[in-house]
Amino acid sequence: MTLLAEKIKSAALEMGYEKCGIIKISQIDGYEEKLNERIDLIPEAKGFYQNLYRFTHLQDTHPWAKSIVICVRRYGKYHIPEHLKGMIAKYYLADIRKDENSKDFQDSLKFEKYMQDLGLRAENERKFGFTALRWAALKAGLGIVRKNNFFYTENGSWLSLEAWLIDKELEAIEVPKVKVCSEECNLCIKACPSASLSQPYTMNPMACISCITTFMGRDMPNEKYREQIGNWVYGCDVCQDVCPMNKNRWKETEEFPNLQELSQYISLEKILKMDYSFLEEVMQSKFWYIEKADVWKWKVNAINAMVNDYREQYREYILYACNDSNSKVREMAQWAIKKLNL
Repeated sequence: MTLLAEKIKSAALEMGYEKCGIIKISQIDGYEEKLNERIDLIPEAKGFYQNLYRFTHLQDTHPWAKSIVICVRRYGKYHIPEHLKGMIAKYYLADIRKDENSKDFQDSLKFEKYMQDLGLRAENERKFGFTALRWAALKAGLGIVRKNNFFYTENGSWLSLEAWLIDKELEAIEVPKVKVCSEECNLCIKACPSASLSQPYTMNPMACISCITTFMGRDMPNEKYREQIGNWVYGCDVCQDVCPMNKNRWKETEEFPNLQELSQYISLEKILKMDYSFLEEVMQSKFWYIEKADVWKWKVNAINAMVNDYREQYREYILYACNDSNSKVREMAQWAIKKLNL
C-alpha cells in the first residue's frame, strides 16, 4: 500500500468510518457476470437487474477514473423508536446518504474534500453510488456477503457503504476476518415472508417486501404478496433480524438527528390522516425511495398493514380514507372495507 493510499485510509477511519479500502477500477468487472447469473436464476426479474448494468464498465462512463475508494460506516448504533420497528426498515430511519443534519453525512463531505485537497479528482453519487457498492467492498476485502445478500463486517450487516471514483490507480485491500455462513444455516431463507430469498445468495426483487413497499407495489389490492407484507409499510428487516451474525450487533448508543421528533408523527393511523404537503415535503425528503408523485403509497401501504393485522381502532381511519383526494387510496380503502366486511 502506497503512502497516498495509507493517508486516504487513515483519514476515513478518523472521520468515523469502520473500514476503508481501495480497488482498481478493473476489479468491478466481475459484477457483470454476477448480474447475468441472477437473471438466469430469476428470469422474471430481468428488467430490474438490467438497470444495474449501469454499475459495470466504468471505464466507458468515467474514462478518467482509475480506482474506487470504498468505505463502510455503521448505522447500527442509533436509537430506533419502538413503535417504528417492524413498520419502517431501520436502514431508512438512519439513512445518512442525503441527510445534511447527520454528522455522518457531514463527515462524508469532509472526507471527499480531504481527497480533493490531496490533488485527487474524487466524485461520489450519494443516492445509489456510481458502482456496485457491496461488490466493491467485497473486492476490497472489507467483509463478506452472506446468504441474505447483505454485506457484513465483524459488526454485522447494519452498515452503510459509500464509494468514490478517483483519478489515480491505488490499492488498499484487506483480508476479511469474518466467518462465512454455516452450510446448515438457512434462517434468513426460512424467515423471508414472501420467499424472495428462494436460495442462498439469490433474491427475487419482484417478491421482495422492501421493493414492493417502495419502488414497486403500484396495485396493492391485486398484489400477489399483499398478505406476506404483514405490518411493513416501508422496507423490511426480517432476513437481517433473524441472522445469527447480527445477534447483539445493534447498539442503541446515539440519537439520529430529528428521528425522535419525526417518529411522533408516524403511525398507521396518522399516515392515513397525513396532509399531502407533509408527505411530499417532510416524509419524502426522509424516505426518498418513494417519489413525490407517489406519496399516496404511504397511505395504501398503511391500509394494507391495517388489513393484515386488523384491530377495531382502524375502522374509522379506513372509512376516512374512502374520501381521500387520491384515487389509489380510495380504491385501497374500499377494497379493505370489502375484505374486512366493515
